[in-house]
Amino acid sequence: MKKMMKTMCTAAMISIAGLLAVSCGGQKTLDGMTANEKEMQQIAEQYVPKVIYATYGDLARETNELYVLLADAAEGGVSALTQAKIDAICAKFLEARQSWEESEAFLFGAATDFGIDPHIDTWPLDPDGLATELSNAEKVNALKGEDGILYAAAKLGQELLGFHGIEFILFRDGKNRTVAALQANEDHEAFAGKTVTGEQELIYAAAVAGDLRDNCYRLLVSWDPDADDVYADRCEELEVATTVTGSDLTYGENMLLAGQAGSSYKTWQSAMSSILIAGCSNICAEVADVKMGNAHSGEDVNYIESPYSKKSFQDFIDNILSIQYSLYGAAGATSAQPHSLMSFFKSQNYSGASAIQSALDASLAALRACQAKGAFVDIYTDASVQTAMDAISGLDDEINKAASWILLQ
Repeated sequence: MKKMMKTMCTAAMISIAGLLAVSCGGQKTLDGMTANEKEMQQIAEQYVPKVIYATYGDLARETNELYVLLADAAEGGVSALTQAKIDAICAKFLEARQSWEESEAFLFGAATDFGIDPHIDTWPLDPDGLATELSNAEKVNALKGEDGILYAAAKLGQELLGFHGIEFILFRDGKNRTVAALQANEDHEAFAGKTVTGEQELIYAAAVAGDLRDNCYRLLVSWDPDADDVYADRCEELEVATTVTGSDLTYGENMLLAGQAGSSYKTWQSAMSSILIAGCSNICAEVADVKMGNAHSGEDVNYIESPYSKKSFQDFIDNILSIQYSLYGAAGATSAQPHSLMSFFKSQNYSGASAIQSALDASLAALRACQAKGAFVDIYTDASVQTAMDAISGLDDEINKAASWILLQ
């Protein structure tokens, strides 16, 4: 009897100890997780819906609205165009563009696995190829209406698809196109010797916008298992994959189930590291070394994002904001949310927490200083561009240090 009581008491003590272990980061709780891992789970439960679902939800809605506006303009013809209609389309384009750029700190997952990123955001545009396509009446006719969306997706190369094809139609020299320009023939130098009307340009832009919308629907559905049926039904109609390869999990479910059977994330630490390295560090390197670096170094002076709208610096700022939102735990956040990577760094007294914040602030300040000087396409050799590149590379370094630290927690 005494032996049984001792056993029962010992079991009870072990149980209590297990519960108390929640307060100690290195000890396992009853569910086999440390307190730090439990906090990482809460970070993911904040990050996945509040950053990824929210941003892709905005992007899906906005690209659909852009498509509707362009489809209506194409159907109505240039004779029915007004400057107010053009300006509304341009504003909607920039709104959707901002949501896309603010998603680039989480290109890991569906955007990369399904090739969506290069499909909708390749630059520079191929104006010569576009001139050839649009001067062929048969091809333009194939781009009309709902069927034209599928034709564009299948027949136009990625240098003619996505945001930058639409940008070329809507903007020139940093300004919205005018009614007069779209009611006349295209006069870009690549179109010399070819007759392409504004009506044909609108047909093309509407088809490409439809394909852009479909891919943004796919991004949302691939992450959010509760995405609206309108988005899911379109993906089903297109017969496109929307789950992690070899699994029936969406990318959101895959991350939220980190450490469990079926998830590609074997630990919560690896999930957090992916947010930092595959997400935040990846876009840091792209902005500093490629988006800005290629032109600034002279390696490729034509490799300039958004040259027709002259919104390159805004693109870069939005890319760094996507890192901020990932670290802070919510789209649009200006301070760290209670369950976020930045709050975790601070609560765990990570020595590099203040350095990350300083590098983030310096990157945004440097880009805004560039923006105040002019458009990237006009000042890409300016010394301020190198200053911004250096600041972003510094942020990249701090993010990588934090990722190494978090793997040990």
